[in-house]
Amino acid sequence: MYAIIETGGKQYRVQRGDIIDVELIPISGKKVRQVSFDRVLMVNGEGGSKLGSPTLSDARVSGVVVDEVAAPKVKVFKMKRRKGYRRTRGHRQHMLRVRIQDIEL
Repeated sequence: MYAIIETGGKQYRVQRGDIIDVELIPISGKKVRQVSFDRVLMVNGEGGSKLGSPTLSDARVSGVVVDEVAAPKVKVFKMKRRKGYRRTRGHRQHMLRVRIQDIEL
């Protein structure tokens, strides 16, 4: 059984036991280890597949927070030719590593 969820403006294909990196989710309280994804777009299982328009209202994917990590660094380089202007900046997006525990239909 697998599901397609949407979080942080991106879509992920997940099944039980998968570990995914998602954009940092605002969690109430620092000690919360459970997360729930309510925007489930599709669920495929033994009874066939269910497709939402745009989401399935009764489906939910739950997971547990494994760690808070940083994505690979993105370098931004700006330059104006013949002007001596060069700037290099970097950015690392904060991500949440989540292990998928259950897909509820």
